[in-house]
Amino acid sequence: MAREGFFVTGTDTNVGKTVLSALLVAALDAVYWKPIQTGVSEGSDRETVIRLARIPRSETREECYRFDPPVSPHVAAEWAGVRIDLENIQKPEVAPGKRLVVEGAGGVMVPVNEKEFMIDLMRHLRLPVMVAARSTLGTINHTLLTLGALERAGIEVTGLVLIGPENKDNRAAIERFGSRPVVGTIPPLDPIHREALLEVFQSRFDPWTFV
Repeated sequence: MAREGFFVTGTDTNVGKTVLSALLVAALDAVYWKPIQTGVSEGSDRETVIRLARIPRSETREECYRFDPPVSPHVAAEWAGVRIDLENIQKPEVAPGKRLVVEGAGGVMVPVNEKEFMIDLMRHLRLPVMVAARSTLGTINHTLLTLGALERAGIEVTGLVLIGPENKDNRAAIERFGSRPVVGTIPPLDPIHREALLEVFQSRFDPWTFV
């Protein structure tokens, strides 16, 4: 039985979550959803996924919370005079047989309110997690810290995706010490578009992960 979907998180901000989300949406014919979006003044990740994966807007779902400033969700919400309540964030309906790709905001320990974090949203939505990580220097520490937090929270991690130039040593260290497989890699792409994303999925991802 196919998984219901995936929650895409990252080891940091700007690590490549949106590119990975677009790739999964295109390759799995999935529906995209980002529950909490900050930085709308600079453009939304929803619009980026629509453009990169070349999907209709109907194959995405509206954000539950949208904020203009490009800052942490708890700060953006405070500035807007609202509070992000996880109970207001419920998985949207999708057509039978469709899967849902959910993109988080920042890393797992990004606060969403005065006491809860992005990792609590993952636990709330009950989807297996896909971790996006850089392939370059510094990734081992950030990735192992992320995996440790997810393990302590009892969250299922399907696998990791390394984004950037190939680095076999970093990959080996992450798989060894993190005890999780790297299920795909995304090399530098220029330009990024649907065909390039599909080619990367077909040649650089483990298809059995997504069955």
